Amino acid sequence: MRHEQDIALCIIGEDQTRIWYESTSNRLKRAFAKVGVTTVIAEDQICEAAGAVILVRSDAVLDAPVVAALPNESAILLLDSENAQPIAAHAGPGGAALARTRLKGEGVSEDSAGDLKTITTAELGGSYWHALRKREKPYALKVTAQKTRQIEWRMFMGTYKGATDLVTKWLWPLPAFYVTRFCARLGISPNMVTWLSFVMVVLAFWLFLEGYFGWGLAAGWSMTFLDTVDGKLARTTLTSSKLGNAFDHGIDLVHRPFWYVAWGIGLQKGALALDANLLYWSLGVILAGYVLQRVLEGISIWLFKLEIHVWRPIDTYFRQITARRNPNMLLLTAFVLAGRPDWGLLSVAIWTAVCFVLHLLQLLQAWVARRQGPLSSWLSEAAPK
Repeated sequence: MRHEQDIALCIIGEDQTRIWYESTSNRLKRAFAKVGVTTVIAEDQICEAAGAVILVRSDAVLDAPVVAALPNESAILLLDSENAQPIAAHAGPGGAALARTRLKGEGVSEDSAGDLKTITTAELGGSYWHALRKREKPYALKVTAQKTRQIEWRMFMGTYKGATDLVTKWLWPLPAFYVTRFCARLGISPNMVTWLSFVMVVLAFWLFLEGYFGWGLAAGWSMTFLDTVDGKLARTTLTSSKLGNAFDHGIDLVHRPFWYVAWGIGLQKGALALDANLLYWSLGVILAGYVLQRVLEGISIWLFKLEIHVWRPIDTYFRQITARRNPNMLLLTAFVLAGRPDWGLLSVAIWTAVCFVLHLLQLLQAWVARRQGPLSSWLSEAAPK
């Protein structure tokens, strides 16, 4: 829900703390602008405000679900996630002055909050982040110079999806965190990273086409790493855009079939050329499986209003190794290191066929289970950590 002129934002205090190399005050203003709260007033204008006011401490960082939920509540005093001290509030004209007093005080108790109801981030709602398909307790944190790196890590990890592949989940986070900080410090935009990712896509394609599989994999892995960095940079610095998101997802969706075809053509230029019929069948299975698996995912969303990867725990775990780009890249890399890039392509074809059958079985199980009632994600039902 967007809010245009009915709610004003007031930043309490003049803290100079920076997070992701930007002042927390500026981040708060941009974060609330994304949900439609664009009017900003100074502290001395609170008593003159004609409508509701959202008040936030200037040293605060709020999770995206918290920012989205605050405008939809009223007469509340939000406590931070660590010390249960006031960090934000949403009050009407009569309660804004009291909210400011409480935010600037040392603590809060039920009998000193007036008509404001004290709540935690979990009570505020938004624990299930639909866009990232995961459930976790949203944060509201006070930034200090001593805890900046720790809070940045918390914010960074909070941008990961609940269901993803094992490379993205286990290998990329730590190096991607430092590269994301480096980009933020230099003012490198997510779109710049995406463009570099696109260059790596083209380079990998050409190298595969020429039979330079090791170098092509190096370019391909660089692309997959940058694909992680641009998304994390966009979310942590609040610089995401519809155009950038479309560009990033467009590259991610289109490049994979071209890589496999280039790999097959590159094989035919060397000593490990496959029989023509075997090559055609392998590429056919990979490309058909790539398309059909996404068709099954679309059918799941259409029939069950649910992405199949987040239905049950086993589905989320299977998502880590299913025949998507990064797991397939692991197979290709392993066989290139073994000196058999031809077996790498065959292994991807076999694994793609196996995963298609397993995904089809998932869909059939979901269809049967729906007879007992609507399906829901286990991530949306689990208690926040």
